[in-house]
Amino acid sequence: MVELVTPTGRVHWVGTGMSSGSGLGLVCEGTSTVLWGRTVRKAEDHLARLGIAGKAETRAFDAEALAREVAVGDVVVSMIPASEHPALVRLALEHGAHFVCSSYESPAIRAYAGLAQERGLVLLTEVGLDPGIDHLLSRELVRKAKAVIGERLATVRYTSFCGSNPAVPNDFRYAFSWAPRGVLMALLTPARLIDEGTAKNIERPWEAVTSLAIGGETFEVYPNRDSMPFVGMYEFPSSWQVKKFIRGTLRLDGWSEAWQPVFTELVNANEERISDLAKELAARYPTTAAYRDRVIMSVKLEVKANDGDSWTGEYALDVVGNEKESATPRLVSVPLACAILDVAAGCVAPGLHQSADDPAVTARWLEFLSVHGISATFREGGAV
Repeated sequence: MVELVTPTGRVHWVGTGMSSGSGLGLVCEGTSTVLWGRTVRKAEDHLARLGIAGKAETRAFDAEALAREVAVGDVVVSMIPASEHPALVRLALEHGAHFVCSSYESPAIRAYAGLAQERGLVLLTEVGLDPGIDHLLSRELVRKAKAVIGERLATVRYTSFCGSNPAVPNDFRYAFSWAPRGVLMALLTPARLIDEGTAKNIERPWEAVTSLAIGGETFEVYPNRDSMPFVGMYEFPSSWQVKKFIRGTLRLDGWSEAWQPVFTELVNANEERISDLAKELAARYPTTAAYRDRVIMSVKLEVKANDGDSWTGEYALDVVGNEKESATPRLVSVPLACAILDVAAGCVAPGLHQSADDPAVTARWLEFLSVHGISATFREGGAV
């Protein structure tokens, strides 16, 4: 067993974009933090906007500058586009540093898992909102279901949907909470899921929109990305047969109708047209200082034993932004901060991890979120 490289308590937070929210302040409270922005001025302005001016050192980011400062046992946090994460992982490992990001684990990051393990370093991914909070809630649902159903033969139906939307609906039923081109490209990415016990590929996710009721309100949901790897991640007992497993996006009611002209364009759009369309939509539906976002998440699990017993649970999260901070960056950065502080404290074992992978850690992270004003409503009963 390779020993963990002892953390120094120094964190290099790279990126000052939309998702670098108030969780950064929590990291500053518990570590010696350096915020790397495109320029020193941008980093300083970002700290000022968060009300934590002077709480972190500031630097202008480039790979060579970061490499000169990263020391053995430091923690590198990537809040830049996911396509740039592998380069930061490589930099961190070369200098004996741990690495944390809120984004999905990718094949490019996974390729470094063995090296991180050998060197006693942590690679911690998927610790934001979605992915992140959804993983914690999913693991809690599985834990609760196991307490009732146990290892008996059973069938499982699972869904997890999340979305950032306008708190006050507009005609477009959406506002761009991240790069418009990225939103369009996500719609063009086929989804994989399990439905009626069969793995299915959905070439155009917008053609698989269904309705979902949460707390008496109706939303639209559709599958995205590849749900299949998460079946194993959530550790359903081998005696449970998965009938339904879908992870996807949640939108306001009426979204699919409002977006029909966009879908029509996307079917035959080339790269240039996608980029132009993204710019047009961003200009047509801009966010303003008065804009308030609303993040809604629903994670449901139904387990029905073959002998007739059943258990169903759902966690629902509904958070609206305010004049101090939008909901989206808070819900990404606060769980991220929890993960960073754990790594900085030496509480995470070497190697590659997706979110928390232990019941005790999951419970502790959910408590951290609750202490900082983020808690989901739990209810039992009702079919998935």
